[in-house]
Amino acid sequence: MRKLPRLAAVLSSGAAAAMLAACVSYPAGPVAGPGYGPAPYPMHSAPVAGTEHGRIVNIEYVPVGAVYRRPPNAFGAIVGGIAGALIGNQFGSGGGRAAATVLGGVAGAGIGNAIAHNQAGVVTQPGYRITMQTDQGLVRTYEVPATGDLRVGDRVRVDNGVIYRG
Repeated sequence: MRKLPRLAAVLSSGAAAAMLAACVSYPAGPVAGPGYGPAPYPMHSAPVAGTEHGRIVNIEYVPVGAVYRRPPNAFGAIVGGIAGALIGNQFGSGGGRAAATVLGGVAGAGIGNAIAHNQAGVVTQPGYRITMQTDQGLVRTYEVPATGDLRVGDRVRVDNGVIYRG
């Protein structure tokens, strides 16, 4: 008879942990600014109309299509919360056992949520961020799907947002 209240406590702890895990939020995108550190260099958000000349100072690989904001995975959180509560219930006695059960449920829900997201995977495509310093000294960045034959140090001409060598 003593097993039934314990099972009810484990299941309710797992459900509570799953509900808490559903409250997790993720940032909407990469963050920079106060409290997060400065952006690595000035970003240019729109192509410049006209023609500019300059030199490529940096090319970096940036996967395109990465998901920054993901909704919580309820199934993973529930399964993880129940498993964590069952494991936590094995430790301590009395009030310590109850605390271990709740903590195990909360930790398990978070881990289950993360595992479920990792299982889903993220499909990315290659992309590159090209940083150019203009002849006037301005720094411009462009995100392109491929670099072609461009290399760091090359002289380039930018015509309406399209980068040409030379």
